[in-house]
Amino acid sequence: MDPMMKMWVSFVGIGLMVLSAVLIMLARAKTKGALRFAISFVSFIMLLVGMVCGLISII
Repeated sequence: MDPMMKMWVSFVGIGLMVLSAVLIMLARAKTKGALRFAISFVSFIMLLVGMVCGLISII
């Protein structure tokens, strides 16, 4: 993979992980019930995708 492409994939991964952390803090501080679960689930999926992007950028 091209080094420039690895850089952008890495940036996307970092961005997704940061956004995931912000969403989980928002979900735990401001919401309850099903909405809390939905936001936490979306945040978890974003964290996994960010981790995969990070691993792709290393390889």
